Amino acid sequence: MNRRYTYPEAAKILRVEERWLRRNIKRLPHSRKGRSVTFSDEDLDRIDALHHHEPTTGPLAIVPAPAEGTHPLAHLRPLPPRGAAVRVS
Repeated sequence: MNRRYTYPEAAKILRVEERWLRRNIKRLPHSRKGRSVTFSDEDLDRIDALHHHEPTTGPLAIVPAPAEGTHPLAHLRPLPPRGAAVRVS
């Protein structure tokens, strides 16, 4: 049988406030028997996956591997000065 976690245990594993779990319970996977709410390992994995985001822009976005012999950060460009118009190239 899978391990079942209570609100405080699940909050500690997910590193969120117990209050957040309780407020968002209708949108999160869980098991309910009467008033008793529990979370399985699979539920916690799904909750974590629901709130995982990958950057689409910026220095941490997934970019192609640099060509052999170039610096790994050569594709990065400095930010424009404040107030300057942004050109898209």
